[in-house]
Amino acid sequence: MGEERNEVIRMSQSLVKAIKILDCFSTKAELSLIELVELSGLPKTTVFRLLSSLEETGLVVKVKNTSHDVKFRLGLKLLEYGNYVNEQIEYRKIALPHMMELNETLNELVHLTVVEKEEAVYVEKIDSTKPVRLVIEKGRRSPLYAGSAPKLLLASMDDAVIDSYLEKVTIKQITKNTIRNVAELKEEIRKIREQGYSFSRSEHFKNTMGFSFPIYNRNGKTVAAIGVSISSNDYSEERGKVIIEKTRKAAQNIWKDMGWNPDSCPSKLTFGNR
Repeated sequence: MGEERNEVIRMSQSLVKAIKILDCFSTKAELSLIELVELSGLPKTTVFRLLSSLEETGLVVKVKNTSHDVKFRLGLKLLEYGNYVNEQIEYRKIALPHMMELNETLNELVHLTVVEKEEAVYVEKIDSTKPVRLVIEKGRRSPLYAGSAPKLLLASMDDAVIDSYLEKVTIKQITKNTIRNVAELKEEIRKIREQGYSFSRSEHFKNTMGFSFPIYNRNGKTVAAIGVSISSNDYSEERGKVIIEKTRKAAQNIWKDMGWNPDSCPSKLTFGNR
């Protein structure tokens, strides 16, 4: 146990030192080994060792002008990470006004959900003003098999990723309506892909109905789910149709603002009325 703890500490210290080396490039685009040693204040052997790891992962690139003139610069892998961060900021910023409009139209809880570590995370929400209403805190997590938004995000994944998830998932009965086994979950995924949205009936939160649609980025990849949740007492078939149509429209408007063109960037899923 002590050895494991020491290993974790060593890894943590190495990570901090590696970040310290990356920070050096804020002063200059290309730096030599000696310059990195001077700027970081770390021993030469440590800088050399960490540079090798950073280079192997694509975070740093070696620029060899001559055999005596070798420098390093930041790799394009960091640009990839930056794009991921920008995309997350972008879709939340773009989605929010459409979520607010949807909330004003329906006066129901509207939420935005993403996947992190094989769980759904509610990253944005606008509450209903009704006296009796569902409340979901931002940061709340849910398994991917329970609730409209989590199931929608699961159905949006590649088949290989879904298969891997299904092989290891342990389905727990959160409510009496939670999906009971993998066979039922597979059928639910098929249904979601076919109809273009996800529906849940008290699967994660009791006495709650949920409807969710995908949010696509400019490449047609599902990056989030926009959903509406209502009390079971307020639900009727007619009310459900209105929610589906209004939520579909809100999702479509977000797609357009995200730059997604279904003609030039077809999505893997067949979501109706795009």
